[in-house]
Amino acid sequence: LLNSPVRGIELNDDDDDDDTHTIKHLVMDDGHVVVADEYVSAMPVDVFKKVIPSGWSTMPFFRQIDELEGIPVINIHLWFDKKLNSIDGLCFSRSPLLSVYADMSTTCAEYYDDDASMLELVFAPCSPVAGGKVNWIAKSDEEIVDATMGELTRLFPTEIASDDAWPSTRSGDAQGQARLRKHAVVRVPRSVYAAVPGRNRYRPSQKTPIPHFTLAGDWAAQKFLGSMEGAVLSGKLAAEVIADSTDGSTDSGQSIKPVEDHVISASEGLAPREPIGVRGNYPIAFGGGQQGSGEGTHV
Repeated sequence: LLNSPVRGIELNDDDDDDDTHTIKHLVMDDGHVVVADEYVSAMPVDVFKKVIPSGWSTMPFFRQIDELEGIPVINIHLWFDKKLNSIDGLCFSRSPLLSVYADMSTTCAEYYDDDASMLELVFAPCSPVAGGKVNWIAKSDEEIVDATMGELTRLFPTEIASDDAWPSTRSGDAQGQARLRKHAVVRVPRSVYAAVPGRNRYRPSQKTPIPHFTLAGDWAAQKFLGSMEGAVLSGKLAAEVIADSTDGSTDSGQSIKPVEDHVISASEGLAPREPIGVRGNYPIAFGGGQQGSGEGTHV
């Protein structure tokens, strides 16, 4: 099953008269099918919307997901020629551009280095749709890195050196010695869902109206926002749903989350819509991130 993405969810034909629309099998990219006792989707919300079968497309439970939309995020990797002493853990930033960052040479064994720092940073918000003022995700790598270096100079003036290669460091605040050796910019056009007011009520439960089909992913209903912590908790809740369905117990307290009345009303009389599917085999197509803009134009 590895290296063969799911291209479609095929439903059984013999239950069109009820609302179950159970899964017949999954169609993989290489053409073979997968039949299972239980199916779990942990796809990002924007990718999942592309593969929702037409038989589910008019169901309010799935229609509500239209209210959730991923936002752009940029991840930046910076290698310095010296050790930064001001950063010794994961930091939530007071910068308007850098939401969180860490010195991986201190916090991660894979990058451990006593002499030089390697920073990983989340550059967000990076577009107007995410609440920013500038569409940074459309900027060049050099413009993004220069803006990042300017913020680091402002945050840590005694660490970052003034560097002609990065104009934003020449503001007069830079008093340090650390210079950038290399960098990588990873764009994620559709990352976590936009946590704007009112979105939480549209996050579906892990338990779905479809027998033997369970949702996971950080965008499904749980107490955290879109995050690694939310993904882990959502996966745990999904596992509990499956465990309950297989052993017959009903004491977990999980049920299908009610759908908003206006979503139910808007779903009445809708014509089924065919899934558009995922186009391309590059990371961005599946909700991931990559350097550059990816193959093709459809993201």
